[in-house]
Amino acid sequence: MSADKYTKLGNHIYAHIGGMQNVESLYHCMTRLRIDIKDMSKVDVTGLKKVDGVLGVIKGETLEIVLGPGVNAKVATSMVSQAGVKENDPFPENTGNQTTYEQDKSEVSEKAAQVHAAHKASLKQTWWRKILQHISAIFIPLIPAFIGAGLISGVAGILRNMLTAKMLPMSWNLGVTVLGMIANGLFMYLNIYVGINTAKEFGATAGLGGIIGGIVYLPGVVAPTTIPNIFDGKPLAAGQGGIIGVLLAVWLMSYVEKFFHKYITDSLDLIFTPFLTLLIMGLLTVFAIMPFAGWVSNSLVGGINWILKVGGPFAGFVLGLAFLPMVMFGLHQILTPIHLQMIQKLGYTPLLPILAMAGAGQVGAAIALWVKCRKNKQLTKLIKGALPVGILGVGEPLIYGVTLPLGRPFITACIGGGIGGAVIGAFHNVGSIAIGTSGIALIPLIANNMWWAYCLGLLAAYAGGFIATFFWGVPKGANVAKNENGTLVGTVPANNTVKKVNNSNSIKSEKATVNFVAPVSGQLEEMTSVNDDVFSKKMVGDGFAVIPSDGKILAPTDGKIVTVMSTKHAITMTSAKGGLEILLHFGLDTVDLKGAPFDIKVKEGQTVKRGTVLAQMDIAAIKAAGKDPVVITAVTNMKQVAKMSAVKPGKIQAGQSVLEVTTK
Repeated sequence: MSADKYTKLGNHIYAHIGGMQNVESLYHCMTRLRIDIKDMSKVDVTGLKKVDGVLGVIKGETLEIVLGPGVNAKVATSMVSQAGVKENDPFPENTGNQTTYEQDKSEVSEKAAQVHAAHKASLKQTWWRKILQHISAIFIPLIPAFIGAGLISGVAGILRNMLTAKMLPMSWNLGVTVLGMIANGLFMYLNIYVGINTAKEFGATAGLGGIIGGIVYLPGVVAPTTIPNIFDGKPLAAGQGGIIGVLLAVWLMSYVEKFFHKYITDSLDLIFTPFLTLLIMGLLTVFAIMPFAGWVSNSLVGGINWILKVGGPFAGFVLGLAFLPMVMFGLHQILTPIHLQMIQKLGYTPLLPILAMAGAGQVGAAIALWVKCRKNKQLTKLIKGALPVGILGVGEPLIYGVTLPLGRPFITACIGGGIGGAVIGAFHNVGSIAIGTSGIALIPLIANNMWWAYCLGLLAAYAGGFIATFFWGVPKGANVAKNENGTLVGTVPANNTVKKVNNSNSIKSEKATVNFVAPVSGQLEEMTSVNDDVFSKKMVGDGFAVIPSDGKILAPTDGKIVTVMSTKHAITMTSAKGGLEILLHFGLDTVDLKGAPFDIKVKEGQTVKRGTVLAQMDIAAIKAAGKDPVVITAVTNMKQVAKMSAVKPGKIQAGQSVLEVTTK
């Protein structure tokens, strides 16, 4: 796939998610694009799944698009480059550089989304989903480091064992030492990296988060000096509480720092806020959080070890069976800090080898489908593309491209994972010294020379997934003879061109004249005077702007509220007549303020009359934040406009007529 094709794939994705302007931010992990969507109702999931190169789609509070390893990184790079941002950075508001093709697709998606707007209510964020999103954002940026350092550590361990067995000359000892040093660049200071990422995630200063992570190591405390545990009087141990303690401490620190930023005057903020934040959180971390987190950590690690020891093969079967559904719903991210905590306490995580069996069950199921469904060239093409990375431990392409769409193979693959997990569970000391990989790529990371037991588990999962799928997991129709493009063998191939939607099937509106009033009192200006190219160059449409003297914002015409941005800085609505799509934008770059200066008075789906109060904004707070409070009213579907009257700049009162638009 050439660089141009990565760009095209990114453009097709934009076209099916409501355009670049519907993206808050995006980043990639090992196999997926993870996109924070502004308005999920504008996402055309059905069309997105049909895009060539998209292996699967998970629609939750965050949209996850499975593209496979390697491809996802290149597509992510292309997509953020078009937006002029970096991964994880917020996208600029109302980016308008879509192609005509994308605009047509986006318009169709938006029209269909309005009919199904009620579906968005089912995607409201829950507390547990918020926790998973935070954990994911903290640890996913570290996964490449885990993989790189973990593999180096694994190689060093193998060479060290060969030195001990005198299979290598002692001259290799220096090289092994250097490899171990490189790997420990991550693992020895992991708390600091986690502290930095946690601070970024919760809006605190990254450096302060790193210091809190470093405090957990008790730097400068050298025997015989000790710090007592206030709960049992015993000396605190360096690293006590580990990852769990760092996450808790930095999360609390973010609130402490924000409190001081709010109440300390600007001239003293830079000096006293970091000083007081570190002093308070340093003491709290050492005397409260480390002892508490240490108890939680010991209980958690001990509990898991007890379950694996007592449950043995049964516990391994349940864990191996359940892991794929966790991946499907994104719940597996909660296990990352648990793995890391076990590595810090035990030197390895016994959970990862068992959970890795789920991916091996997928491999066995895919091979069975390949054998049974040889005539289905479309399916076998997908399997051939996804199987190599599945063997290496990246299972999402197989899940979303092969087994999950077929249904039954997903279940039989889970059974294969359970069988492999049972084999691993029969041994009590199979663990991984690092996280980030599975499949055969995990073999060098298996601790205690138990790689052979892990390989037995892989073979059992392969065999279990194959047998269960071969005999019970092939659904009817899966082995029907098909061409690679999905057409039945013997039929005329479908035309590959993309057909434009017939306008006769589109949502139509009768010709009408729509009168607009000023939504707020102040100085009326033409759109071209707005200090933002997106608006002044009419990238999102045409209309007018008001430099407000009053913070009460009214509906400019009769209509229905379609979207209220989560950051409260913008509202979209449709006019009661003529089908005009209207954007009301409160200030420039005010998305950064995350809703603080705004009080929204309406809800999505609500019908409003001209003059209905939509929102109240704090103009002084917006100016204090260095933002322009200009209120913009724009008609965004200009293809529907036949004529628009001229705007006459000057003083204006809210509710006073400003603009007349005639629709086609």
